[in-house]
Amino acid sequence: MEILVSKVLKGDVQALEDLTCERRKEFMRQHPLPQEVPIVSFHTEASITPRVLTALSHVAQLELPIAADGNSTRVPVKMPLSAAMAACSQLLVARYGEKSDGLVTRKDAEVPGSVVVRPERKLDHAWMVYSSVKEEPGDEADASQVCEALLTLLVEVAQKRRHETPMKDE
Repeated sequence: MEILVSKVLKGDVQALEDLTCERRKEFMRQHPLPQEVPIVSFHTEASITPRVLTALSHVAQLELPIAADGNSTRVPVKMPLSAAMAACSQLLVARYGEKSDGLVTRKDAEVPGSVVVRPERKLDHAWMVYSSVKEEPGDEADASQVCEALLTLLVEVAQKRRHETPMKDE
């Protein structure tokens, strides 16, 4: 996880502490969410396929032959982000028995009191950011379509709550 956050995502390793269940619960106790704010929780699960794990096993440093000056050069091999997420997901299953998107466990991705969307499709944590718009329509939605659907759901939840609140007062 440290390598993924600091090297691949270029983030602060301290952020890993903020992702722990204990820190999240502490934050939620200190900063309760307002009841009038609609929340939609969306979480996925990384795919652990032999192809992904094989891709991860080939991640290494490539050493080029000795140059004319007698020095060899080490060149980093790019690691597919999906392979890193799959490995992290596998670690979370092995260590905690929890399925995840490679970064956040499914149960920790659900905000209490929110409307929860749990797709069966296997997607890692970075899919929403790194997936591209599809050239041709297919059976599965791309990230922009999923984002649009989640925003639509959020608006519908807000409208429903606004409609229900006056009825409770009566």
